[in-house]
Amino acid sequence: MTETTQTRTMPPGGGAPRSPEYRLSLGALQGLRQDLLQDAFAYRPLPKTATDGPLTRRLRGRLREYAAYAPHAVVTAAALLALWGGSVASGTSDGPLAWLSGLVCAVPVLITLVRPVGAFWMSMAATPVMAALGSSWSDWPWLPGAFICHLSVLVFVAIRTRPRTAAWMWAVTALYGFLAETGFSGGHYSTNSAPMLVLSALALLAVSVWHIRRQARQEVTAQQTVTAHERSRRTLLEERTTIARELHDVVAHHMSVVAIQAEAAPYRVENPPEELERAFATIRENAVAALTELRRVLGVVRAEDYEAPDAPQPTLADLDTLLANVREAGLTVGKAVTGAVRELPPGVELSAYRIVQEALSNTLRHAPGATARVEVSYVLGGLGLRVVNGPIPQGSLVKPSPGAGHGITGMRERVTMLNGEMTTGPTDEGGYEVAVFLPVTAGPSEGDA
Repeated sequence: MTETTQTRTMPPGGGAPRSPEYRLSLGALQGLRQDLLQDAFAYRPLPKTATDGPLTRRLRGRLREYAAYAPHAVVTAAALLALWGGSVASGTSDGPLAWLSGLVCAVPVLITLVRPVGAFWMSMAATPVMAALGSSWSDWPWLPGAFICHLSVLVFVAIRTRPRTAAWMWAVTALYGFLAETGFSGGHYSTNSAPMLVLSALALLAVSVWHIRRQARQEVTAQQTVTAHERSRRTLLEERTTIARELHDVVAHHMSVVAIQAEAAPYRVENPPEELERAFATIRENAVAALTELRRVLGVVRAEDYEAPDAPQPTLADLDTLLANVREAGLTVGKAVTGAVRELPPGVELSAYRIVQEALSNTLRHAPGATARVEVSYVLGGLGLRVVNGPIPQGSLVKPSPGAGHGITGMRERVTMLNGEMTTGPTDEGGYEVAVFLPVTAGPSEGDA
């Protein structure tokens, strides 16, 4: 047996509970008040339109500046049409009365430029005024000028507000048409409420669809921006984690050497002082503690399925093996080494190798069939790298494959870690170039050189 409990909302002052229908009606009236009554005549000037669209982008000079006022020109054209409809087509007599009728129809359209919601109420008020001024009884309750005026105002206000406001304006228009036909028709057999309601419904529906589509496009653009930012951030973290894993072996090797030398140093001196033994013991304890903390931190950033490599980390001495593997993959690559070849710090050697490896991998993905060249320059202040590839040959059957953007990010992170400099970009020949400089602190041997 299932028991259903219905919760009823009690009014603030007590009394009988309010039904859902009552709450729905109250909410509808509140929506009407917010959309059409609250601050109806607030000053809201029509802003200039953007000039970066597909059509306005092609304009030059003052034409592009004038294109920003295209919405104002459309409203003005509609106002002139309403002026003609009110003074000529509505059947008013010639002279001042005709101009007055035209102004009554044109002013609400122009008011949409500064007070859109107020222009709707002015258009509603202009409709019976035109019915009283006009002498044509074949169009009731909207004479031609009032018809053009009210339909234009509905469209312009709907464009400047939101779909719910458009629905309320159409409902008020339908209510006026119903009252005018039933209570004030006075024996008129021809009415145009149905054409007004049908045309306005189609126009407002099109504007509402445009609003919804634009809002959906903005939400999608914002979501894509957030997604791209998160993807870039995740890529950056992944590359930093990879660098930390690879540098673990280098740092761990140096810390192990420090610990071993600190332990063996007292035995190399005959009768070492007690202070010296304590100092070396402290050095060894600190080195072992640092090595333990390093492994603990690496365990946090290391993935569960990560396996430490059995072989030592590669250096520039392994560059020929890398180039041989790339040539087997179908890339024609050359190598040039300038300067005095010497041993560099392990972190620099590893980063230089990875940068060349990633640059050649990008060439294989993005420029299949192109040729590449690797230049390694040993200079006094550090190491220079340049990897450049040519354009994709014409008629190539292999198409470039899109990447995730990890390559450039990883290279830049390695260069930033070593306080180096990196530039990337297309070449004049249609290829791509990666240029890197990694500074190296001058040691004793480098200073002698």
